[in-house]
Amino acid sequence: MTDRHLWLLPESAVDAFITRMGGWDLLTDGERARCERPLAPQVRRRRLAARLLARHALSARSGRPPDVWRFRTTAHGRPEPRPPHQGLRFNLTHTDGLIACVVTDGDRACGVDAERSPAAPDALTHLPRFFAEAERAELAGAADGERAALVAAYWVLKEAYLKALGTGLRRDLSTFAFTRPRGGTPRVRDPQGPADHWHFDLIRPTSRHVLAVATERSRPAGLDTTTLFG
Repeated sequence: MTDRHLWLLPESAVDAFITRMGGWDLLTDGERARCERPLAPQVRRRRLAARLLARHALSARSGRPPDVWRFRTTAHGRPEPRPPHQGLRFNLTHTDGLIACVVTDGDRACGVDAERSPAAPDALTHLPRFFAEAERAELAGAADGERAALVAAYWVLKEAYLKALGTGLRRDLSTFAFTRPRGGTPRVRDPQGPADHWHFDLIRPTSRHVLAVATERSRPAGLDTTTLFG
């Protein structure tokens, strides 16, 4: 067993998964309140499924029942399991068509982000201006057919890293840069921290998505991945 595990839930399996897990009844009052904020019904459904997926994933790694988990929210809005959590940490992401949860052991920080790939035309136009100079240069030299996929890859790597750090998008995206998002293992150049402190996985779980996982102090072993179908 590796020190990190990724669970994937395709949106086509969400309704069956929610029913199997017990739906809203499994959540605490605080979780229900956060999931039921005034959002589009589809977004509320994804949020519910994501919270249920976190309970499923934490229980699969620990052997504890899904209903015993309790969570706290950090100052930046990140959910963390309350003790006793057996050294487990987790992070969630959901986008059109896919929900994902990463769990690490050894009390290692982690982050995950998934987006549609290649990037949509509006993202291709607007996102690069937030990137680091080296990343913009890489995009400028990319072939037209590669640029949209490269923008999506940079975006999920940056989001996963900032989620693992616990800052979210409060930090300027141009203050750190990624290398090799098209092949090999991505690495981060960050003047605020050592690159070898983090391990990154960049995968394409479906033909329409790209996903990045950032994990702290992880061994360079494979990322265990489980896809759920309700």
